[in-house]
Amino acid sequence: MLASRALRLIGKRAICTSVCVRGGHGVAKVEDYTLPAYFDRRENPLPDICYVQNLSPVQASLKEKEKGSWAALSADEKIALYRISFHQSFAEMNQDSAEWKSVVAGIFFLFGLTGLIVLWQRKYVYGPVPHTFDPEYKQKELQRMLDMRMNPVEGFAANWDYEKKQWKK
Repeated sequence: MLASRALRLIGKRAICTSVCVRGGHGVAKVEDYTLPAYFDRRENPLPDICYVQNLSPVQASLKEKEKGSWAALSADEKIALYRISFHQSFAEMNQDSAEWKSVVAGIFFLFGLTGLIVLWQRKYVYGPVPHTFDPEYKQKELQRMLDMRMNPVEGFAANWDYEKKQWKK
């Protein structure tokens, strides 16, 4: 009984380690971001890998011709070899794009949407303007502050001439 358990345990251990199953997480695999990748960037003119990874028969024969004299290659073949290694030339990378137009359009769209939200809030969310914002009320409030001599050193009352009933100049 004990021997059969030990053999079962050893058998399971051997199977588990041979399949790379550890801790019940499955088989470990390499993530995509750890592999070399191709990017067209001005800062890195020589990417880690070529643009075309799987060569067609025509491209494979061209790569064989590349190993020989480059004087024997035509201009079209040289361009085809370049396109195997690189997707864009420096001139194509430096060419301006029309992306700014969509960015500006998106900004204007968001401004318009914000304006509509503000108008909707003014109409449906906010109540009427309080009476304390009326010019007549503001004038009465100012007169009351002057009559009470509120803040006479540095405030309103400091700039008011009580004898002439006008603002000091």
